[in-house]
Amino acid sequence: LRRAMGKKKADEMALHRSIFRQGAEKNNISTDQADSIFDLMEEFAGYGFNKSHAAAYSLLAYQTAWIKVHHPAEFFCANLTVEMGDTDKLKVLYDDAVTFGLSFESPHINLGEYVFKPIGVNGIRYGLGAIKGTGQLAITEIVQVRESGGYFNSLFDFCDRVDRSKVNKRTVEALIKAGAFDCISTERSSLLASVDLAWEFAQSQANNLLQVGLFDAEHGAHSDEPPLNVSDRWSVRERLTHEKAALGFHLSGHLFEEYALEVRQFIKTPLSDLSESKEPQWLIGIVKNERFINTTRGKLFIFELDDMSCVREISAEESVFHANKHHIQEDQLMVAQVRVQADRRDTTQLRLTLLRSISLFEARCQFGRYLQCRLNDNSCKLEDLIDIKNIHSQGDNALINSHVKGLGIRIAFQTTNCEAEIVLGESAMFVPTDEAMLKLMAIPLQGHAFIAYD
Repeated sequence: LRRAMGKKKADEMALHRSIFRQGAEKNNISTDQADSIFDLMEEFAGYGFNKSHAAAYSLLAYQTAWIKVHHPAEFFCANLTVEMGDTDKLKVLYDDAVTFGLSFESPHINLGEYVFKPIGVNGIRYGLGAIKGTGQLAITEIVQVRESGGYFNSLFDFCDRVDRSKVNKRTVEALIKAGAFDCISTERSSLLASVDLAWEFAQSQANNLLQVGLFDAEHGAHSDEPPLNVSDRWSVRERLTHEKAALGFHLSGHLFEEYALEVRQFIKTPLSDLSESKEPQWLIGIVKNERFINTTRGKLFIFELDDMSCVREISAEESVFHANKHHIQEDQLMVAQVRVQADRRDTTQLRLTLLRSISLFEARCQFGRYLQCRLNDNSCKLEDLIDIKNIHSQGDNALINSHVKGLGIRIAFQTTNCEAEIVLGESAMFVPTDEAMLKLMAIPLQGHAFIAYD
């Protein structure tokens, strides 16, 4: 009977009910009373504790809650360290800690240790051991070298001093991507591009050191470090993408930061300020946690949208999902039109249903009125106008169709003596693709070029 209860097998439980009735009848217990007793046992099969077990769990829960309230940094550091091999659990604990009011210091090559460490009452220093591609042997070596010889002052110094049989290139690259070398240089792209160079430098230092024993101290190792290899600075998205590869999630920022300034000009309502409405609403955010559930009407797709203000869950019928799945991509920006209703099960909550989605390019065309360029005495040059007129290429013309139009261009002049606005003809229409927007920002207009939105 106990085994049948544990496995929750209905047919076996029915068999044991019959056996129980027979035994009860032999002891002069009525069938109704036997069924009542068996019903109690059957309920217990759902989920039940004996009293001593429940009491022990209650005491443990109380002690854990007390530690979390009175020593939150230590509580979360211990739990994060236990789960450092599981990035999914780390993310859950990280989110809970942030909600609880704790702040995180990024991985730090000169201060960090293998485990998570509390900083004061409400601070946590990220454990270097939680970075993918490191390992306890490598981190222990780094900490020991640092404690015996002082802080590392450059990537070359680091590679020269650590035992490279314990700390390999993959470990160094993972530490850079995670931000552990930000205390030395915030140019993560240049650091990553210089790992091979630093490795060669360290090897040459070791070779030169051997020369000391063979010949003369004057020919020994030298400390002249080469400059870092120059590499294009990472965008917010590139930095966070590398960070997620190393940590499992974004620690130093949010993917929405890259778009916030622009998109809030045409979709002004943050997710945290949503309210029930009869009219469809436009929302924007970063897609995360896509999944589906089976219902009586087919698959229901569910994903989350995050715009830094809060996270909202959005559902989509199977047909709607497949029509928009090219926009529903993990860690990608999504412009979505949804129906916002009160949840029937909990009227204090909102239920969001996807109707359709568009790309950021389409959103610029739909909500934008025109491209505004402001020129003054210092920047009013013919070359600037030529650059603007040539911004769209032959390839961009294919993007303009009956549903999506480019934007007209207006040039606003302001000089000492006069001001005027010129509306350019259709040959100068601006097609606001991501590539075109980057070109626009590169034109020397002193930042006075922007899309004017409704």
